[in-house]
Amino acid sequence: MKTQPRALFARGRPYVCTSCARSLQLQSRKYATNALPPEIYDVVCVGGGPVGLSLLTALRSSIPTSKLKIALVEAQDLAAGRSWELPPNNYSNRASSLTPSTVSFLSQIGAWPHVDLSRTQSYHHMRVWDGLDSSASISFDNSSPESPLAHMIENTNLTRALLERIAALHPISLYDKTSVASIELGPPPSSTSTINTLNLSNYPHLTLSSGHTLAARLLVGADGLKSSVRKFTGIPSRGWDYDRDGVVGTLKLAPREAHNNTPTATAYQRFLPSGPIALLPLPNDYATLVWTTTPAQAAHLKSLSPSDLVAMINAAFRLEPVDINYMFTIPSGQVSELSWRESITTPKNPIDIPLPPQIQSIQPHSIASFPLRFRHADTYISSRVALVGDAAHTIHPLAGQGLNMGLRDASALADTIQNCVGHGGDIGVESNLEGYQSKAYAANARMLGVVDKLHWLYRMEGWVGVQLRGLGLKGVDRLGSLKGFLMNAAGA
Repeated sequence: MKTQPRALFARGRPYVCTSCARSLQLQSRKYATNALPPEIYDVVCVGGGPVGLSLLTALRSSIPTSKLKIALVEAQDLAAGRSWELPPNNYSNRASSLTPSTVSFLSQIGAWPHVDLSRTQSYHHMRVWDGLDSSASISFDNSSPESPLAHMIENTNLTRALLERIAALHPISLYDKTSVASIELGPPPSSTSTINTLNLSNYPHLTLSSGHTLAARLLVGADGLKSSVRKFTGIPSRGWDYDRDGVVGTLKLAPREAHNNTPTATAYQRFLPSGPIALLPLPNDYATLVWTTTPAQAAHLKSLSPSDLVAMINAAFRLEPVDINYMFTIPSGQVSELSWRESITTPKNPIDIPLPPQIQSIQPHSIASFPLRFRHADTYISSRVALVGDAAHTIHPLAGQGLNMGLRDASALADTIQNCVGHGGDIGVESNLEGYQSKAYAANARMLGVVDKLHWLYRMEGWVGVQLRGLGLKGVDRLGSLKGFLMNAAGA
């Protein structure tokens, strides 16, 4: 028995050009054969993470699109997101750094006021240096209290805020705890169709695990790296794996007064040969760890006792790479090893950049890892389909731009849909989606390219590579206008 959707309140191959290949892929799509007529929606969004939710919130918050018939399909239970709550000194290990422009977007759609600001941390300073050349560093600063470099926020805090905001707007149809079983085109018009019969043959038809069938004037794929929506369109997603894992966790820092009053609301990043390690501030002297390293080293880190892991993280910000690499070879005893090595060496940080606070402890069960990849779809749009977020692109975390890019996608797509509706257009026609493609694709390609090149540049250990990137960092740090350009390009 079907359950009704809940209202969410308020080389040897011949060359074929890209456009022709996509046309052939469209022609090869299967047609739906369900006997029962589908429920028709203006917008069906697959994926209820922050990107998908922000898109729907933006549509509901705008007068031209506020009354569109919208459905959200999400495999997880969104009730858990609405009721999410943690103790004050317990933080999720899935946290993101939101730029001011991203926060501005969330404010415009009415979601930011629903964020629990006591669990967010703005920061005005960022210190970055090269682990193989301590004289190569760069600092980003914004002394204005009203204009931080970024805001750290737990992803679940943002998800709850978006759900609360949507609840206050015109209801949407929610199919959560529900997966997409198949996506096909609508059946061709029958011989009994009349001129007044709506032709749904080019509408995507979604069959859900609940048994429901939905037809979408516009289908939005916000369903991540392995997007079923992108697979339906046949849009290729190209890229590579980095053979690196990102290790994340929640850390307790030494109090400010115990570290010469150095503000903990400062972000730190050190580039090691295996990848960068970053410390991003959270409230109450907590911080988020993001350490890019090899899969073998990531597994070793997760196998250590809490005290030995703390020692490894502190060592990563203070010791020479050769010392750090040795500490990876011993199965335990990193605490005593760090103590001995610190007693006979000096910290390897730039003279003008203070070391980050000492890590005191690790929040239990917060250490996790995930593989790092580069992916970019050939296009974000197809007939009656648009891709946003990780369904369209996946980026290395060293610049903290993944979620920001996804939320900018949502903003750009919402603007395009609003403009189309305001002019009486069909929001699913590919030419009417070109505004989103032109606004989002080139900007994302630039960011993906820069971050990817930085990753490969900082994996170079030879003298020439170290000198070149050192000159680059020093030059940017001394040229205020160029540094400002980079900050603006990142949305700060």
